[in-house]
Amino acid sequence: MSVHSFYAYRWRIAILLCLITTINYIDRQALTIAAPLLMEEFSISASQYGLITSGFLFAYGFGQLICGPLIDRLGSKRALSLAVVAWSVAGMLHVFGRGFASFFSFRVLLGLTEAANFPAATKAIAEWFPQSERSLAVGIFTMGPGLGAIIAPPLIAGIIMLWGWQAAFLIPGAFGFIWLILWKRWFHLPADHPGLAADERQFILANTESAPVSDRDNPDGDGRPWYWSLRYKEVWGLMLSRFVSDGAFYFFVFWLPLYLMQERGFDLKAIALFAWIPFLALDIGGITGGYIGKRLIDKGISLDKARKLVIWVGAVLVLAAMPAASTESTGLALGLIAIAMFAIQFKASSMFTLPADLFPARDVGTVWGMYGAVGSFGGMVFSILAGWTIDHYSWTPLFVAAGCMHIVSAILINVFVPRIEMLHAATAARA
Repeated sequence: MSVHSFYAYRWRIAILLCLITTINYIDRQALTIAAPLLMEEFSISASQYGLITSGFLFAYGFGQLICGPLIDRLGSKRALSLAVVAWSVAGMLHVFGRGFASFFSFRVLLGLTEAANFPAATKAIAEWFPQSERSLAVGIFTMGPGLGAIIAPPLIAGIIMLWGWQAAFLIPGAFGFIWLILWKRWFHLPADHPGLAADERQFILANTESAPVSDRDNPDGDGRPWYWSLRYKEVWGLMLSRFVSDGAFYFFVFWLPLYLMQERGFDLKAIALFAWIPFLALDIGGITGGYIGKRLIDKGISLDKARKLVIWVGAVLVLAAMPAASTESTGLALGLIAIAMFAIQFKASSMFTLPADLFPARDVGTVWGMYGAVGSFGGMVFSILAGWTIDHYSWTPLFVAAGCMHIVSAILINVFVPRIEMLHAATAARA
């Protein structure tokens, strides 16, 4: 079997990472689907719900600052194993929620523990895939948010209708423990993997900047503090870009079911039948953007041009969100939201590879931790403003803002990252 085949072992790793990211998003979507019922039962206002989601995002961002360096020290396998156990338990604890304060506390705990998912997965991609394949590998594993959001409405709504809202937190919480069995069996670093063919091992080690490539190599990291990378202007560009853009993504993830109920007259059954459609578009966007990015590089287009082309096409298409709230047609509104979500993940397929494109694998967890943290803080700010705007005005300004933010994000990448290349190599070449 050719090392370039999609049946090669490393693509199994990408699928495994997609699976846990799907489970991660089912866990966090449980509250989103149950929110209209819980808000009514426990007298939680839209502003309070905004604070609950913001508490999650603040903890999620803060958690990435902490876990990024820890992932680089522990390694992607151990770090993700511990995180999955922790967030599965945190999700189950929501059954004890009895109002704003308790749900806020449990969301903060869930945010802290789920924070390891993307830094650890991106580090694993950097360890297993060469640059030419990373956008597609990232596109595969970042299908997880969309798959989780597709599965969550019918799954969570069905569980609630059959067994009540408490079961909607218990059952998804159990999925992570099942996944751990596969993770423990299938994932090792390339140099140590007992099931990896010799030709694929040689291909991976010759075409990645992975360090360490062995489970025994450099187990404690290189001892640098987490803030060492802030000397690079490119890191500031990544963080500012994510701060601006992530609010739009989290707005749709956390607020779409509530919007459909309040503004479009959906009940729980309609949410189960239709709320997944924009998230299917999200997944298609991720895999399409990843595939196009790979094809551009395969055709000889530079890494810099390929990544930025995908980023800009996605940013422009997100503008479709702007008229969604003002149209009278529910079908058209869903269609416009679907286009915007397709574009968000199309863009993300290249955005999420940037830490691995700019830094060697040994540093990706730390850099991605800061990158993701600032994005979460941006989502937190947007969510607080969303709750206040809904209570005092309408949904329309939020859709307009969501449509514009990705253009600003793309501009920031162009300004702060003039050329996408391995920074250590670029610095050495200029010395």
